[in-house]
Amino acid sequence: MCLIVGLSVMAGIDPGTSPTAIAAVALAVAFLSASQDIAFDAYRADVLRPEERGVGAAVSVTGFRIAMLLSGAGALVLSEHLGWQKTYLLMAGCLLIGTAAVWRSPEPVYEGGVPRSLSEAVRGPLQEFFSRSPALLLVALIVLYKMGDAFAGSLSTAFLIRGVGFSPGDVGIVNKGMGLLATILGALLGGILMTRMGLFRALLIFGVLQALSNLGFMLLAWSGKNYALMVAAVGIENLAGGMGTAAFVALLMSLCDHRYSATQFALLSALAALGRVVVGPPSGYLVELVGWTKFFGLTVLVALPGLLLVLAAREHIRVRAAHA
Repeated sequence: MCLIVGLSVMAGIDPGTSPTAIAAVALAVAFLSASQDIAFDAYRADVLRPEERGVGAAVSVTGFRIAMLLSGAGALVLSEHLGWQKTYLLMAGCLLIGTAAVWRSPEPVYEGGVPRSLSEAVRGPLQEFFSRSPALLLVALIVLYKMGDAFAGSLSTAFLIRGVGFSPGDVGIVNKGMGLLATILGALLGGILMTRMGLFRALLIFGVLQALSNLGFMLLAWSGKNYALMVAAVGIENLAGGMGTAAFVALLMSLCDHRYSATQFALLSALAALGRVVVGPPSGYLVELVGWTKFFGLTVLVALPGLLLVLAAREHIRVRAAHA
């Protein structure tokens, strides 16, 4: 509800005459948005039973991708026809859908109680997580599981345009358009398969597929400009990435103690994002050093430590997936 108010206020401010006011409201909207993310992640982790997490993660990833499309490209298109004021008001109105869904959703049952003080709420999540024997192993797994995927993805657009020579329009249609659909399909497929194979096997198999999917870009770099091969490489990479993301989100949910879901999921997802942030600058230097073909070959090797850590943490993953 606060986000609806914030976006509505932004719609009524002219940035040309009141830049300070719109900056202040935009900051408030960003703060509220981040807070809503934390609350939603905690709710999802608490309300879904272990056998529902795979499909729940898949639906969540799908909704997030569709929302990015609507609020990004969709809002830009609408702004040309409606103007920014009406576009912001329309985006605020879209939030009513989620608010109504929350109103009708069940409240999670907290069997272990909740923090009784601010001190416990801050200290408790860290103490509980690091009291587990494989805590450092799990931290390394979270940081490294998507590392190979992040390495390849950080320069995929630059590779297709500058490395192979496709036009920005072609890359936009295939990499951003079809790639988004492939990611959604992969997430849904991964969630369905996860209910049958279990979290550990899903993490391992989808992780292998994530790594091998980068070989499509390696083949494209070796063969040169080939439209059909680009479509196949982008489609397979995004499909495998969507499957891996569904399993990874389910893993993060399973690692949360229900007393501290909000804080623990926020910290774990921040750790996961660390890998994506770190790989950016080294990727460019690595391409200059070894070239595109070897770079994408190396991204497969970069994915191996994350897969080995999945194997090392297999028992803990199975226990958490069944009982957390």
